[in-house]
Amino acid sequence: MKRSINLVTFVVLLTAQLAVAQKPKTSKATVSAPAPTFIVPVRLEQELLRLSNLSAGKVGICAVHLESGRTITQNGKDHFPMASSYKVAIATQLLTRVDSGSVTLDQLVPITKTDFHPGSGMLSERFNWPNSTNSDLSLSVRSLLELMLLISDNSATDICLRLAGGPAAVNACMKRLGVDGLQVNRPTAWLIADCVGIPMDMSQAWSPARYDSLAKFSTPTTREASYVAFENDLRDTSTPEAMTLLLTKLYTQPILKPASKTLILDIMKRCETGLARLKGALPPDTEVLHKTGTIGLTASDVGIITLPGDAGHVAISVFVKSSKKEGAVRERTIAEVTRTIYDYFLFQ
Repeated sequence: MKRSINLVTFVVLLTAQLAVAQKPKTSKATVSAPAPTFIVPVRLEQELLRLSNLSAGKVGICAVHLESGRTITQNGKDHFPMASSYKVAIATQLLTRVDSGSVTLDQLVPITKTDFHPGSGMLSERFNWPNSTNSDLSLSVRSLLELMLLISDNSATDICLRLAGGPAAVNACMKRLGVDGLQVNRPTAWLIADCVGIPMDMSQAWSPARYDSLAKFSTPTTREASYVAFENDLRDTSTPEAMTLLLTKLYTQPILKPASKTLILDIMKRCETGLARLKGALPPDTEVLHKTGTIGLTASDVGIITLPGDAGHVAISVFVKSSKKEGAVRERTIAEVTRTIYDYFLFQ
């Protein structure tokens, strides 16, 4: 989608450029002095707040220019439901196990009827054959990772979470990496059930039939109350700063072996969901490695953007919650926020 820079953004950029041009030349003695702390221009903050208000919800932002370290945040330390964007953390821990030899990418994993979970993806739709007690289906770990990150398949995600060692293992991985403020607590099946108000006790085995039998008691009123309770629950949430730190470490540090790092970034580059979010207002062919999340009153997109030429890269997380606007409005909010940050770092 082509889009010209809006007037407010242009004024911000022009003002910043003039300020740089008018700075007096420094002497050799001061060239090596530490750079001053980056301060986000007031007008940029105001523009991001204006765009955030389009969602009629709460927006969390953390964007880091990887080459310079300059950081833009809004509600950066507040917790937001990750929804499917938590799959980045699950994939990181699973690939850590691949790197250690505990799991192999070519390892075939049998898929049973109880592995078919509700929500996004294609496994449940295409292989959950009626009147069959077993699907007679096996997929490689690599294929499950692809399904989880590429099309956000929930059934594949919950299998990947199990292979990763469960939520406790994912959280231990985040702790080792120094990512504080991001936690994974539930498989997607229970996460969805909690969000829409279906009382699926995690101490009991999953059953699609049980889920369907309980779902019929869910009403618009109970769902709306559940949405609110879900957003106040710290489980399966992240701060924008924590998610962006994880992305930064994935992209710039050897937290995974080279082959595993290449794999996760390549899949995120080919992500097929949320094309109207981080990518929605960027110039065509902009490289974006990302993962989206959607549930209840929330929407998110997190990833790495490559700026043109030698302008560098931006690790960015944008979360929207408590928004009763239509999904398209939430997506447009994420797109406009992203484009404003893209323009700022490009022209700076």
